[in-house]
Amino acid sequence: MKPGIHPAYGPVVFRDRAADFAFLTRSTATSDKTIAWEDGNTYPVIDVEISSASHPFYTGTARVVDTAGRVERFERRYGKRGAR
Repeated sequence: MKPGIHPAYGPVVFRDRAADFAFLTRSTATSDKTIAWEDGNTYPVIDVEISSASHPFYTGTARVVDTAGRVERFERRYGKRGAR
């Protein structure tokens, strides 16, 4: 890799405030806010809106869209289309 052209890559804490969940990883993202982590070190913290702890797909609260029910409801409301 060429020196001097890549952004700094270091430890960062990503925090999901809605789910009270945080994880330490490495990233090029930076922040002015810091947090004291479990290991006693201070790391920059980035607040995110959705993480694996709050996303419906990962938490099992995802809703399945019933397309067949929607078609039937449309046909009841507007009638079936006749043959041409």
